[in-house]
Amino acid sequence: MTAAQKEVRAVADLDRVLVLAGGLSPEHEVSVQSGRSVAEALRRLDVEVQVADVGSGLLQRLADDPPQVVFPVLHGSAGEDGAIREVLELAGVPYVGARPQACRLAYAKPAAKALLAEKGVRVPRGATLPKSAFHDLGAPALLDKLVERLGLPLFVKPDRGGSAFGATPVASVKDLSTALMSCFAYSDSALVEEQVQGTELAVGVLDTGEGPVALPPVEIVPDGGVYDYAARYTAGRTEFFCPARLDGSVLAAATEVALTAHRTLGLRDLSRTDLMVAPDGEVVFLETNVAPGLTETSTFPMAAAAQGLDFAVLCRELAHQAHLRG
Repeated sequence: MTAAQKEVRAVADLDRVLVLAGGLSPEHEVSVQSGRSVAEALRRLDVEVQVADVGSGLLQRLADDPPQVVFPVLHGSAGEDGAIREVLELAGVPYVGARPQACRLAYAKPAAKALLAEKGVRVPRGATLPKSAFHDLGAPALLDKLVERLGLPLFVKPDRGGSAFGATPVASVKDLSTALMSCFAYSDSALVEEQVQGTELAVGVLDTGEGPVALPPVEIVPDGGVYDYAARYTAGRTEFFCPARLDGSVLAAATEVALTAHRTLGLRDLSRTDLMVAPDGEVVFLETNVAPGLTETSTFPMAAAAQGLDFAVLCRELAHQAHLRG
């Protein structure tokens, strides 16, 4: 089927999409913005779109007025841990994005790291510890052991979650204690890793039916040196370069890691992998997101535009593909 034939078929077959946005995670507002972007894009192509949050009435809504496709843009817990996807499968409603088990793998950062390491991808050295370990075994002793094993600087983040909530760079043992307290506000377990210095990249992967393709890597340069929540979602706080200002061989290696992550974790439709490029040019895997941000300041739409893709058409193709899966 030619691209033109696919376009005509998409227009003919797809007319009712439910965008799920919001949720109860700290990433609620980002999800709302992503949902608004997707809904507005689809409406520009004359697709009937409704936007809904998750809640106790979701299953009844799906039963009473089933959409052709659900487009979930829920970030954080429930949205990316597979729970909502499981509900959609129980309801028998087609949806855009990865299936529940793949979501669970990607959302659990230590598990995803281990799988990528088995594939020969470099990952940061680190340790995952529950909050109870610091209470039961003594925080000072554990902090000293972490620094002794991993050195400084370090980076602390929740073992699950996104948008940099509870994520903090660490330069000293004192900073480590503070960072862990911040982390435990968002998760019961902390991932403590060596802080990889270098160039930060986000690499989107898109599959509209002909196999996963990596989008141009986006180089991220936050004004304060740390790509935290404010730097991610405040216009002007971060400079983005797409494609990234790196040698072609490094860009090729980065896209290959993103594709390896997408395939290894069993993802589908779209994903975004976060990477660091060390000073020696080696690509280091950080994490993969199954529901990448789709806001005006998000890297996935930015990379799609650099690839010459129309965001509205992209959203419709993803929804149409989900519709065809049934």
